[in-house]
Amino acid sequence: MDELTIQTLIKVKYSGALNEVSTYMNLAIQTGAVLVGGIVVWRMSAILHKKKRAERQRNSYFETPYSKGWKK
Repeated sequence: MDELTIQTLIKVKYSGALNEVSTYMNLAIQTGAVLVGGIVVWRMSAILHKKKRAERQRNSYFETPYSKGWKK
């Protein structure tokens, strides 16, 4: 069985298909890195936005005795 695997690898190497595999693996690794990086940036942005919203002062223009009862 090992001979078949070695023989197959030799055929793949000399046919040029091995170069395509490394290109696709490189592309898959880059895609994964971009996906993970995007999720990290997205979560950091959400955390910073949440902190910014908590620091804002509420506008008291719409505060009425009626609205205080139904906004809960």
